[in-house]
Amino acid sequence: MMSLPFFGFCLALAFAALGRRALALAACLVSIAVLLTLFKLHATSALDIVL
Repeated sequence: MMSLPFFGFCLALAFAALGRRALALAACLVSIAVLLTLFKLHATSALDIVL
């Protein structure tokens, strides 16, 4: 699951190398949104700690 933002950033770099600026920007923004969503899910999950 955590690999999704990295694949998105790789795709954005490929689009930028091909000169497709709009697609590169869109892929970067989608990757940032996925990264923030995954962080929110991680930061708000309950810990199963038994003391």
